[in-house]
Amino acid sequence: MKPRTNKFAWVAFGMLAIAIGFYPLLYILGGRDMGLLATKPEEVLSSVPWNIAFYGHIVFGGIALLVGWTQFSRELRRKYLKTHRNLGKVYVSAALISAACGIYLSFYATGGWIAGLGFFLLGLFWIFFTVRAYTCIRAGDLTGHEGYMIYSYAACFAAVSLRIWMPILILIFGEFQTAYRIVAWLCWVPNLIFAFYWVRRRGLQLG
Repeated sequence: MKPRTNKFAWVAFGMLAIAIGFYPLLYILGGRDMGLLATKPEEVLSSVPWNIAFYGHIVFGGIALLVGWTQFSRELRRKYLKTHRNLGKVYVSAALISAACGIYLSFYATGGWIAGLGFFLLGLFWIFFTVRAYTCIRAGDLTGHEGYMIYSYAACFAAVSLRIWMPILILIFGEFQTAYRIVAWLCWVPNLIFAFYWVRRRGLQLG
């Protein structure tokens, strides 16, 4: 990529992460009759564990999105290593909480078991890659840390991908349920495929 193309991609990447990172505010400030909440039955909406998991998932997922994209800045790592490390700790904590909450929510997913399985696996992969990235840096394996963090943020970026794909799928299929079953997989599988080729292109060897 040319430098100008790289810069444009970086700005677009950051803007998407920031926009969706603040998206949970719409649920917090907008009430219970918007977005995905409008599709949930009253017995789910009245469940305390479900509400804790839902708001934990979107709030900490938003934090992970907002913090995570900055970690790929070489300038930040080079000039402000302590800030990079502190933000990394915030990302890991937020990602693990959001992913764990997402796994719980997958059992109540709109779209039945097909959507639920997609989100369940997404949560598992996100936890796995995040933990591996953390254990690698603790062991001094910078290459492994960078590679697994690429995979981790690719899983995190599913929140952005979902909101890009969802209106397209609804337009194609004409209804929400089918679109949601598909997006439960489409929001993260292509991301991990992209991460695989990005890791290979950078020559990162993962153990």
